Amino acid sequence: MKRVLFITNYPSPYRVNFYDELGKNLDVTVLFADRVEQKVTRDAAWFEDSRGGFRMVQLKKRILTIHGRDLCVDVTQWVRKDFDAIVVCGYSSPTAVLAMAYMRLHKIPFYMEVDGGLIRPDSKLKYEIKKRLVTLPDAWISSGRFTTKYLTHYGADESKIQYYPFSSLWERDIPASVPTREEKQQLRRKLGLQEDRIVISVSRFIPSKRLDMLIRSAAELGESVGIYLIGGEPTEEYLQIQRELGADNVHFVGFLKKDKLADYYRAADLFALPTQTDVWGLVINESMAYGLPVITTDRCVAGLELIESGKNGYIIPVDDNAALTEAIRTVFASDHAAMGAAALETIRPYTVENMVKAHVEIFT
Repeated sequence: MKRVLFITNYPSPYRVNFYDELGKNLDVTVLFADRVEQKVTRDAAWFEDSRGGFRMVQLKKRILTIHGRDLCVDVTQWVRKDFDAIVVCGYSSPTAVLAMAYMRLHKIPFYMEVDGGLIRPDSKLKYEIKKRLVTLPDAWISSGRFTTKYLTHYGADESKIQYYPFSSLWERDIPASVPTREEKQQLRRKLGLQEDRIVISVSRFIPSKRLDMLIRSAAELGESVGIYLIGGEPTEEYLQIQRELGADNVHFVGFLKKDKLADYYRAADLFALPTQTDVWGLVINESMAYGLPVITTDRCVAGLELIESGKNGYIIPVDDNAALTEAIRTVFASDHAAMGAAALETIRPYTVENMVKAHVEIFT
């Protein structure tokens, strides 16, 4: 059985599930550089334990922490071992940079895997640093055409890039059809959702997600449209905006576990994420799997990869509140059920099983 080593930051649930499933086909070891307890912006319930399908290794020899990320020198001991493939997941952590520099120096071949990336206006120095890091690997594994555009912008050889469908969804998570109107109404009664049209967003309350834009749109859309913000406790800033605008049709739901969150997805008509930056955005995959049209920005890689405006949702300019409000109105003025069905068909190939299949083909 092929032996594969991954080097990553911390055990996010979607990655743990992927490594467990990949472990059915390959001998998988994963090095985690960052400590879970440092991820204070995440609810503890967000993390998941492995089912034992792969070897979990928490790196320990930390010599310093840079911007909240540990530099673990024991990574060099692992990359010297006899693996058939070594994969560094991104280049944003000091441990990953150390591992790549060490392997390049010692002529140890390796892949860089990138879930997503957004090209930004860099200074000449910053561009050269990124280019130097991106061009260290021997080959790359990309989540799609927009990630590939990012990699090639910084010097990656497109002929050595291979692809996988990035997802947190299992095949069993993707239903055969969109919930009917009657099923949605039953769920709304169960959840106490009163409005005629329901828009949800699932995100932490951090400035870059621009959830304040949804509150401002809610004030313009009127009481027949309910905006449900799920994923954490709002800060005073968001509550103040709601009070000032009198947006009583905005509801702060808090963090929900998967089963309860699924009810909100199924009850909703539309998903919106007006983010300023998301190098992927797995909530886009998840909402599409529930048959929801999606509105997101041109700075969300999952949206750029998966959304075709007018077919299964809309891509809007970043930080454009008027465009967000108009897109919501346009969806509700159209056959949004058909848009939801198109979203469901778009996301059907994006499963953990297919993600595993693509990696097995790459490594074997």
